[in-house]
Amino acid sequence: MWNNSLPLYRQIANKIKEDIIGSKLAKGDAIPAEAKLAKTYEVSRVTVRQAIKLLVEEGLLYSIQGSGTYVAHNKVEHNILHLQGFTEEMQKLQNNPKNEVLEFKLTDPTDEVQEILNISNNEKVYYMKRLRYADHEPFLLEESFLPVDLFPDFSIEVIKKSKYNYIENKGYTIDKRYGELIPILPNDELKKILQLQDNQPLLFLKAFTVFEDGQPFEYSKVYYHPKKYSFKFISEKNH
Repeated sequence: MWNNSLPLYRQIANKIKEDIIGSKLAKGDAIPAEAKLAKTYEVSRVTVRQAIKLLVEEGLLYSIQGSGTYVAHNKVEHNILHLQGFTEEMQKLQNNPKNEVLEFKLTDPTDEVQEILNISNNEKVYYMKRLRYADHEPFLLEESFLPVDLFPDFSIEVIKKSKYNYIENKGYTIDKRYGELIPILPNDELKKILQLQDNQPLLFLKAFTVFEDGQPFEYSKVYYHPKKYSFKFISEKNH
């Protein structure tokens, strides 16, 4: 049944790929348990585990500890020149966005936050930490700071939905985001939160966003899952 020219776990991985396509499994669908796959392919569970690990590394599958293994999304091709919120972007892709609020509080701004948001040290800011999901998969971790004086009725209910919708519904016009995108290695917290299997570098965005009049209203730090995002842009040569 199997070809000796390839390691057995790679052959099993290829067979799992074929069966996913043949069964028409969609993103987010669970694949059979290791024991069932081992019985189906008449190989050991160790071999199946190696095959699944390979497919996770390739980005075809993702695993949730204590839950199972699922068909992964294709990478989201994020246009870095187009400013839009995560909720808006995922809704356009029909990816069922969800926000898990890990932390939300009023706090004093650090020197860095004061400088970026152009506020004084006696002004309070909101600090929020959100894990952003699409179809139950963690896609990014976001930390944000916003001035309390601009948004006195800001709440945890707002950030469970769309922060930018809330801001625009208050009559503000969001204009530009200024940012720096760099690769970093994940620490243990990021590995756990984003369910990363290894030390693969992820992209880290440090940015601030302004209204039409140039007033900064948000300072963000965003950590993108390395297997679920790619960034695209178009460069034009001046003639």
